[in-house]
Amino acid sequence: MSQIYPIGTRSESERLVRDWGFRHVFTWSDGRQSSNAYYSPHSHAGLTTHLIRRGSLTITYPDDNASLHNGAVQKETFGVGSRVDVPAGKLHEVWIGDEGCEYVIGE
Repeated sequence: MSQIYPIGTRSESERLVRDWGFRHVFTWSDGRQSSNAYYSPHSHAGLTTHLIRRGSLTITYPDDNASLHNGAVQKETFGVGSRVDVPAGKLHEVWIGDEGCEYVIGE
């Protein structure tokens, strides 16, 4: 089970992510109008982290599904206070929960 972090104000959450060593930090919101939003498989050049402040997101790693899970799709859902790290270059896809999701991104 991953560690759950206390969620304070937006600036406190952004400061926490900076304290983890991320230099480019910002808050992103997929609001209620974006509930059930879907981000197709993509990757990032560097390590990214996501600290969830509100709502939830579900993530899967397509390459892992093919090589580690015999093609079975393994998804994991994270809620408020969760930290989700995605390694550089790792292909992933994301679904936003019914209530939307607000998260601090560190790059």
